[in-house]
Amino acid sequence: MTKFHRSLILGCSTLALVGCGADEIVSPGTGGNITINNPPATPTPTPTPTPTGTLVTPANGCPTISDAQGLTDDGTITGPTGEYRVCTLPARFNSSSTLPFIEGLLYRMAGRVDVGSDGGPTETGADTDVTLSIDPGVIVYASGSAFLYVNRGNQIDAVGTAQRPIIFTSRDNILGINNQNSSGQWGGIVLGGRAPVTDCIAGGATPGTVDCERQVEGAAQPAIFGGATPDDDSGNLEFVQIRYSGFVLSGDNELQSLTTGGTGSGTTFNNIMSYNSSDDGVEFFGGFVNMKNLVVVGAEDDSIDTDTGVKANLQYVVAVQRSEVGDTIIEADSNNGLQDQTPRQNTQISNATFIQRKTDDQVVRIRGGTDYALVNTVIVDASQGTACLRIDLPETFDAANGATDENGPPVFESLVLDCDNAFRDGSGSTTAAQVEAQFNAGSNNNANFTNTLTMTYINGANEAAVVAFDPTALSSFFDSVNFIGAAQSGSDRFEGWTCDSTAITFGNNTGDCTTIPVFTN
Repeated sequence: MTKFHRSLILGCSTLALVGCGADEIVSPGTGGNITINNPPATPTPTPTPTPTGTLVTPANGCPTISDAQGLTDDGTITGPTGEYRVCTLPARFNSSSTLPFIEGLLYRMAGRVDVGSDGGPTETGADTDVTLSIDPGVIVYASGSAFLYVNRGNQIDAVGTAQRPIIFTSRDNILGINNQNSSGQWGGIVLGGRAPVTDCIAGGATPGTVDCERQVEGAAQPAIFGGATPDDDSGNLEFVQIRYSGFVLSGDNELQSLTTGGTGSGTTFNNIMSYNSSDDGVEFFGGFVNMKNLVVVGAEDDSIDTDTGVKANLQYVVAVQRSEVGDTIIEADSNNGLQDQTPRQNTQISNATFIQRKTDDQVVRIRGGTDYALVNTVIVDASQGTACLRIDLPETFDAANGATDENGPPVFESLVLDCDNAFRDGSGSTTAAQVEAQFNAGSNNNANFTNTLTMTYINGANEAAVVAFDPTALSSFFDSVNFIGAAQSGSDRFEGWTCDSTAITFGNNTGDCTTIPVFTN
């Protein structure tokens, strides 16, 4: 039987970093095909972890891969769950490779790890076409400035399962020396694609065209994204945890757990958890992002940051802050003088539950002329001192105009607010009254809501009584639903593949985020 258990020993030290600004994307080092006699197929693992006192013992060695650099056997590492063989990834994967799950083995990134080489803004037939595949249950760890970058013309195929998620985490997490406030201990994951972006690095380039590209900030070597291929495919990320990310690469440039740059609509994102990023939880720069089941816990800047013309659809979202840590839950676009470039950002979120615990200016900040829809969502200000909604700049209220890729002012439907102050003034002379009027233009909205959530994110009686909006009116990507919020009572949507903390407990999963799960064959 395949099963996993979790350690009952928790770590006990802190390493914290401050977050950076919202406009920054920060960066992504190197690889091959893995050949190994894998163990025979095993039955589906039980979803319930079984605690055990047995410690892990290290695998005998690292699997062989076809890339000339291969994997490096770097001995072992020992933490509360036992001793593991350490197999260090090459700085660049030059041929398609798979990282198999092997008991008692962890993979390590020693620095920037590139998947393939950059193929440029268009497909010329010279792409390296490298795919890095990662099996369910694999744990990859790093420290310092290490991060993973998927170059244009290459892909990642990291697809875990609800019972065996793939975990990217820090060395300190393996050692068991983290606590509930640890963060910023390695870089993160960055995907670069060929879909349209704005804010071009080349002077005179037309936004949204093949000439418009952007550089991943802070990278010592070029890490470029952008192009004119809307359906570009950077691969698959599913059932993935990304813990303790956000290392400062240079100056104020630091990565978040997951950064996308110009990813196309062919890329798949589902069931992704960001935990204790020292910057944003996720940040999407241009291109397309379609995702269901997103969890952001403990981000020290914004939980969800969207910018430079991204078209994003997100459904079933939980974003929860730690006490008095973080900035906004949502920051949409920036006031940088380029806000009228096209494609114009259009982010649409349905079925979200946002818990703000930092006394701040606002929970949601929409600005820079961006298009936005927030429907079937519960917003709670647990700090009792933060306004729910803020809209900046008069152009953010502009009417629809197809010629300028303008969808009209922000859309609010079946949105409930449990905040002492529902609305606040914004920059550019926008007023709380304007925000309230736009809110009231939607249906089944309530600015004086009292939440009855249980387990922080599960709907209670008051949430169940709200009439839901059909999000398929916004996009066929969305499921048609009859409830607001991220999860109804009895839902197991976020169980199994998540981890728990003092900020939020999902239960029946990989255990506390301060320790790593132990999967066995």
